[in-house]
Amino acid sequence: MEKIRILRIIARLNIGGPAINAILLTDGLGKDRFNSRLIVGRIDKDEGDMSYLAQEKNIQPVVIPQLGRNINLFSDIAAFYKIYKQINEYRPDIVHTHTAKAGTLGRLSAALFNLTHRKKIKTVHTFHGHVLSGYFSRVSTIFFIWVERILARFTDLIIVVSEGVKQDILSLGISDQAKIKVVHLGFELDKFLVIKPREANQELNIGIVGRLVPIKNHEMFFDAARLFLNSIPNTPCSIQFFIIGDGELRPQLESYAKKLGIADKVEFSGWQSDLAAVYENLDIIALTSLNEGTPVSIIEALASARAVIASDVGGVKDLLSTYDLRVTSYEICERGVLVKSQDTESFTQGLIALAKDIKLRKKMAEDGREFVRERFDKKRLIKDMEMLYNILLN
Repeated sequence: MEKIRILRIIARLNIGGPAINAILLTDGLGKDRFNSRLIVGRIDKDEGDMSYLAQEKNIQPVVIPQLGRNINLFSDIAAFYKIYKQINEYRPDIVHTHTAKAGTLGRLSAALFNLTHRKKIKTVHTFHGHVLSGYFSRVSTIFFIWVERILARFTDLIIVVSEGVKQDILSLGISDQAKIKVVHLGFELDKFLVIKPREANQELNIGIVGRLVPIKNHEMFFDAARLFLNSIPNTPCSIQFFIIGDGELRPQLESYAKKLGIADKVEFSGWQSDLAAVYENLDIIALTSLNEGTPVSIIEALASARAVIASDVGGVKDLLSTYDLRVTSYEICERGVLVKSQDTESFTQGLIALAKDIKLRKKMAEDGREFVRERFDKKRLIKDMEMLYNILLN
């Protein structure tokens, strides 16, 4: 039987869930049934690079240098032409795009192919989150929402990574419910699942993992750190805050930590290749983002049996709670503490609650590990995607 051809397109292999899942799907789909090709752009100089993971899987992506993060008319036209050329050459059965830029250029290229050829390509796009809140001005955001609504009209299947992202997409009127499917992310979690729980000792390490960019809202993390330190001045244990990641805001954030008088309590670690060792050294993992899909750092933290405190954005609620709740300040859930977005005071109070209650942290850590063990395994991701591809092609 002729194999199903999948052309997968992602703007860049920067550190994060979209890149990991694009690589795992390219590598993991059954070789007896599927043939996959991966198209990628180039990462920016201040981003962590995950190309090493593709190399480990013996994946040789097609690199289109003009396909990147930023909008540039001439580069985008060149990228569109090269993607269309790849479609003509490879003749895929399905074009599956990940991230906004790749989703736009890839689906437009597939639509043009379908207009000019007898063979019809199915198109799939995954929202790993979205850039329709917190990234751009109000006018730009409205424009991009309309672009997504138009693109959805000639997209056969829209995949979202959590129920929270699905509700966002529905509320923005991008597509109807029948076309949207929730497929949870999948990862290679074995190295995190074997990390031993942290024992109570004379130190408390609190970390945040992610790009140093505005959407991650690190300044709120520093504000909460200052309030936290002022609230428990006589604690017998040593307290340290770790910033794991890098990006354009690093100089600004280093200055901000000095301005707040907490620079001696904050360690900028940069990108780390051995993330299992990072989580092993932390007691609490924080997330203060203004917008998220399903944050990889939270999944890895739960798999590592670590306590979590996070802003109530995107699919975070789906990770920390199995019941419907409305967060007005902060909520202690089964698998972590959920805090109202951009509420520094409540974030601080939630952090204090976690820091003081070792038994609570341990119970959350145990429940979190069991929750992600099967739900976010890469085998489950690959199985789900193979099933959807087969249904799509009837």
